[in-house]
Amino acid sequence: MPYKDTERDVVDIKSFKHDGSVHRVWSDNWVLPKQYMLHTHVEQQMCVVVHAGGRQPKQKEGQTYWTNRTPSVTFFIPKMWYNIVALIEKNGVRYYCNVASPFMRYDQTITYIDYDYDVIKYPDGSYYVIDQEDYYAHRKLYQYSREVDHKVKLGLTHLMSRIAQNAPPFDDVCVLRYYDRWLMARTKWNAL
Repeated sequence: MPYKDTERDVVDIKSFKHDGSVHRVWSDNWVLPKQYMLHTHVEQQMCVVVHAGGRQPKQKEGQTYWTNRTPSVTFFIPKMWYNIVALIEKNGVRYYCNVASPFMRYDQTITYIDYDYDVIKYPDGSYYVIDQEDYYAHRKLYQYSREVDHKVKLGLTHLMSRIAQNAPPFDDVCVLRYYDRWLMARTKWNAL
């Protein structure tokens, strides 16, 4: 389902494991309307989501809803086997990249399957792959097919290339602009 393009499009983000079990859930995420997105992000049909951060995890319908301690802007790119979370921190923007299935949108929920590999890009430009052991353990536990294993590794390779080239959406100025746009919208909503 294509996502709505309205000022107050708020979604939950649900991450699953390969066996269908819920991994994490984040609530109260604002989908950035296309008219506020950079042309290159619109061209790539990205779904950009802003989260305020700073709230404690809460229980809802028997699930723990996680929160980022810091504000974040998440980039979901159609058909890509990863998503990118830009964490806005005091010392700059840190990118936490999840190797995952392509995202799906169902009503007010964005979903994906988490495949453990993560890449962290620090404000100084350095980046590291983490959680390789988790991937190998889960590949065996969940019996990933060759096709899934291939797509996960291809996703990791593509993600690493994107980071090395500093290709979109790895742009701190853009991330801060998107977050500022959310702050302006929130101020407008609170005034209503």
